[in-house]
Amino acid sequence: MTPSAGDPPRGSRALLGRLHPPRYSAIWVATALLFAISPLLASNSLTSGALLSMLPFAALLAIAAIGQTLVIQQRGLDLTVPGMILLSTVILTLHAGGANSRLPVALLLVLLACVTSGVISGVAITQFGITPLVATLGVNALLFGTVYQLNSGQATASSPPGLASFAAQKVAGVPNTAIIAVIAVLVVAALIRYTIPGRRFVAVGASPAAARAAGIRVNSYVIATYVLASITYGATGILITGYLLTPGLDAGSTYLLPTIAAVVLGGTSLVGGTGSVVATAVGALFLTQLQQVLTANGAAASVEFIIQGSIIALGMLLRNVPWGRLWGAVAAHSATITPAVAGGVSEQDS
Repeated sequence: MTPSAGDPPRGSRALLGRLHPPRYSAIWVATALLFAISPLLASNSLTSGALLSMLPFAALLAIAAIGQTLVIQQRGLDLTVPGMILLSTVILTLHAGGANSRLPVALLLVLLACVTSGVISGVAITQFGITPLVATLGVNALLFGTVYQLNSGQATASSPPGLASFAAQKVAGVPNTAIIAVIAVLVVAALIRYTIPGRRFVAVGASPAAARAAGIRVNSYVIATYVLASITYGATGILITGYLLTPGLDAGSTYLLPTIAAVVLGGTSLVGGTGSVVATAVGALFLTQLQQVLTANGAAASVEFIIQGSIIALGMLLRNVPWGRLWGAVAAHSATITPAVAGGVSEQDS
């Protein structure tokens, strides 16, 4: 088939294809640049001590952001992050009472609370047609109400020694929290990419109607998504309890905006379907290192909220940009320039 005059040459099309950046690559480049310039902004930000103090918090954020990524891939937004994290810390400290012997039962109670929270959110969305934002906001209020009922508004007690020891330990110099985060991210990424349920999960997020027509139980996948997300928040609360020893009543309050910002930075589509928990974890690392640099320079906490909010707002704006049409316009413009340049060179040669 002979290409028409308006079609770009094959070599030009191939070159444009190669120039298209790989998916989710932006956050890797941004994180690398941030670490490269960190010593210029804060001289001690890349010392071994600074990195070891930063990694546990990056790991905690990454684990919580896994759940937010899964929910956003299903066209939702989960506001139960702070309530579920706080309830987990309260259950652990109150039930275990600082005794290692009671820790297993406390962990089971946390798991039960996570499953219950996720089922309530999922059923409210799938069976009653409540929007994810409103449903999870209501469930988060229920979680906070449960917390104040359990502890009468008092500060949480101390972590069991065994949990505290585990959260503080390192393997080959790497904090246990970071190791758990890496394992969790890789396992979830592998399940989504290489298993049949994972591919169906992506299909449900991309187009619920098409997935339902293909025989996929859409509602079951949505409910399971909120349950798994709640479990990641509960796991974050467990590790926070061990790492901070005595978490306060604001234990989960600083995780809602950062989890959403990490998802946006990672490039997960805010309209559902495609996403990457690995890129989200890198986004969590970026945010935590940025926070460390800002803190070292004496920036107020309000600056961090402004940055996180700006990232989310920018992500919402960029999702409405017609990137396909823009890239097509660039390709068409390149195609019109290439023949003209080639013609000019030919005339000079003759």
